[in-house]
Amino acid sequence: MVRLIVTRVQPQAQQWADRFAAHGDDAVVLPLIDVRGLPDVTAVRAAWLNLSNYKAAMFVSRHAVDYFFLARPASVPDAKALAAMTTRWWATGPGTAHALLDHGVPVPRLDTPPEQAGQFDSEALWQQVHAQVQPGDKVLIVRGDSVAPDGTSVFDNDQGVGREWLAEHLRQSGAQVDFVVAYQRGAPFWTDVQCALAQSAATDGSVWLFSSAEALGHLQNLLPGQDWSAARAVATHPRIAAAARGLGFGVVTQTRPTWEEVRASVESLT
Repeated sequence: MVRLIVTRVQPQAQQWADRFAAHGDDAVVLPLIDVRGLPDVTAVRAAWLNLSNYKAAMFVSRHAVDYFFLARPASVPDAKALAAMTTRWWATGPGTAHALLDHGVPVPRLDTPPEQAGQFDSEALWQQVHAQVQPGDKVLIVRGDSVAPDGTSVFDNDQGVGREWLAEHLRQSGAQVDFVVAYQRGAPFWTDVQCALAQSAATDGSVWLFSSAEALGHLQNLLPGQDWSAARAVATHPRIAAAARGLGFGVVTQTRPTWEEVRASVESLT
């Protein structure tokens, strides 16, 4: 039985591993990104207070949604009153869309690529929403900030390409784009046991599951000099697949980011 290395952020990593295990797969959780709240949420609260001035609010991830709502000021109406707002809520994929719905965003005001779409990213979202945008509109992009171990911000290459691509297309359509950071992402702190597991999984035929290009950067820093030529990976986006190949993974399969298709891709490697 092939072993799967699930690198998603917790708690999603454990949820995916449990689902694989329920189908008889050997899945091990080895998160490659740590997510945490901000020490100062003043900017997020200000964004909430001005939310009605935006044509749309776009969220880069489920975590962006959760931390944005966690910082909602007490003076802002609760989720049941969101239906009265004209602001649209944009999500790049089903996980982010479901998070918005869980927080009370009404279905008619939610825009996201259909779950049967071939990709879930800013490009796919733009196909759904570009007709909404008019010159003079304001759009808020809610994102995370990548931080180094010392707490300083670092270049964010995980969803930055898609974010900036969307922002540029919005500007070309005459819209004003504002950004707000709602949470922080950083490298995890691995134990000796986790490091040993990763080193073993680089050579023993395990299949690594990647849903983030940033995660691959953290993996390189956690195991500098590791030879990945015998390792296999399943990646859920072309940019992530390219990052895995760039790190040296010998076999990289690209698939859509649904559990069913990820598992099918894993089976194709066994």
